[in-house]
Amino acid sequence: MDQAHELRKRFNVKTANPSADTNAPRVITITSGKGGVGKTNFASNLAIHLSGRGLKVVIIDADFGLANIEVLYGVLPVYCFADIISGEKFIEEVLTDGPCGVKFVSAGSGFTELANVSEWQMAYLLENLSRLDQLADIIIIDTSAGISKTVVKFIMASDETILITTPEPTSITDAYALMKMVKEESKHSGDMVEIKIVVNKIDEKDEGTEVYTRLYKVAERFLGLKLGYLGSMPNDAQLVKAVKKQQPVMLYAEGSPYCKAITAVGEKIMGFHDKNLGADLSMETPDEPREAEKPAERRGIIGFMKKFAGIFKN
Repeated sequence: MDQAHELRKRFNVKTANPSADTNAPRVITITSGKGGVGKTNFASNLAIHLSGRGLKVVIIDADFGLANIEVLYGVLPVYCFADIISGEKFIEEVLTDGPCGVKFVSAGSGFTELANVSEWQMAYLLENLSRLDQLADIIIIDTSAGISKTVVKFIMASDETILITTPEPTSITDAYALMKMVKEESKHSGDMVEIKIVVNKIDEKDEGTEVYTRLYKVAERFLGLKLGYLGSMPNDAQLVKAVKKQQPVMLYAEGSPYCKAITAVGEKIMGFHDKNLGADLSMETPDEPREAEKPAERRGIIGFMKKFAGIFKN
């Protein structure tokens, strides 16, 4: 009996409708143009804040081979995404419990194998992952850093994208390079992509606004992209200490400047914009994108995966 037959026997493979569904979870891709900008720290702590607001949050670690989420959470997973691809495990078996109710899927090499899976494997994978649409309110995709084609495909397939940058010139340049690649990809697909900016590692109040404004102007002028702004994250010694302890700073040093900034950004993502959250950080948002964020059309993880797989095969 071949492996395909065994998988079909274990699981009743169906296809799912990826059309928009207001009850589907939000799929948010968090990415960066270069490494070292604090992308995974942001993703892991944002997940804890959102979970604390009563949302069911799942992180899919798509930073292949580096396993950053599990390191920052101080948790050792037994299985990873590749175990679903192989048909050895179900999503419930691969999901790992993180802090404060957050669940995550360890990276492995699963996503890079999507280009080579057979039709029945893809159907099995899609139906398996579709269970996340019942298990989560928000699904965060934490990509690898850089401007690879795979990262661009994550952005194109996602409902929403948050791009992390810093005030460093190289980080700003790489963020623009990533947006340029997204623009080129959108010409082929015809899809409109909205990117929201978070500026990390600021030392002064106005740095976040300045970086965002620069990116906004060049993206609008040369790429025809309109960026949104979620806020900025300060340099914070407590974050460094928390990482060394393999604890999320939201638990290690609640009330620290970084935690206040995460709270402000998290509330804005949820559609709230209270100027009292995050102290004066909320005042950094330029006038045009200052209103509360409006969630993009939701297709859930099944819609994301179908689109991602389709892009990968083009």
